[in-house]
Amino acid sequence: MADGAPARELAQRLTSGVEIVLLWHPGIDSLELVVHDPATGADCQVEIAPEDAIDAFYHPYAYAPVCGEHAEDEAVVDHG
Repeated sequence: MADGAPARELAQRLTSGVEIVLLWHPGIDSLELVVHDPATGADCQVEIAPEDAIDAFYHPYAYAPVCGEHAEDEAVVDHG
């Protein structure tokens, strides 16, 4: 998303080699979920509603099913 102002990273995690990043674009006041798989080079960016930000961060494939290949990994329940 190009809005002139630099994006701010709100949260970042690495799960099974896949990087999940939640970005805020202050110039247009929007949130973006970025999923990057370095093993395959696959990238996916999805605009997220503010009220869904935390849920989307922890369950990215529910909000970005087109990012897809690792959707099965998200079905694993984290009891921690």
